[in-house]
Amino acid sequence: MGFVLLEGGREFNAGMAAADKRAMVVCGGRAQPIRIIPAAAAPDHNHGRATANGVGWFQSLGAADVRAVDVIDRASADRADLAKEIERARLVFVLGGFTRYLAETLSESLAWQAMLSAHRAGAVIGGSSAGAMVMCEHYFDPTSGNVLPGLNLLPKVCVLPHHDTFGKDWAPRLTRLLPGRLLIGIDEETGMLNDGEAGQWTVYGKGAVTVYEPGGKTVFQRGQQFVLPVEVRDHS
Repeated sequence: MGFVLLEGGREFNAGMAAADKRAMVVCGGRAQPIRIIPAAAAPDHNHGRATANGVGWFQSLGAADVRAVDVIDRASADRADLAKEIERARLVFVLGGFTRYLAETLSESLAWQAMLSAHRAGAVIGGSSAGAMVMCEHYFDPTSGNVLPGLNLLPKVCVLPHHDTFGKDWAPRLTRLLPGRLLIGIDEETGMLNDGEAGQWTVYGKGAVTVYEPGGKTVFQRGQQFVLPVEVRDHS
């Protein structure tokens, strides 16, 4: 199985260089194909600009083969040709944006199945903000105030992105709504990648990762490693 990269927002900024470079290393190096999924940015027609930023960012880090896969709605998420391109990628990065739209677009789609297949073959599946939120069993929809089912790559987990700005304000409500579940607060320009020798998660970037458990919370700073009491799900 491959790796999972979760980022707290403000992707493609200088603070994310260490996380994204490390993801490129563990996926096999700069020559490996990187594919960007822009669906979360589609509702406000921002996907073109957002993907251009992403392509330029990874190229600035030395990537030789990076481009967007035009998954922007449910119809395109079920296109076999796009799914095939995703499956061949060694790093798949899901942009931030509209969380519920993203989850509903990818859920049970060919594109998501292709991401899982790539992950089983050793690829990195990454996401920032909404892209990180939907990877978990649950995500918080601030528009409705409800907790909704995610894609469940990380069971029993809910990510709180932008934790150093507004994400931390969700914690009391989510603690009540999701008793016994792990809440993971990730600061902006900060990421966590399960690249340790025994699957430990490492913090990269300018901020911290805060893990809320029933017994309290623990803050992990840049360079620290930690273990989660859950495993990335094998969907095979």
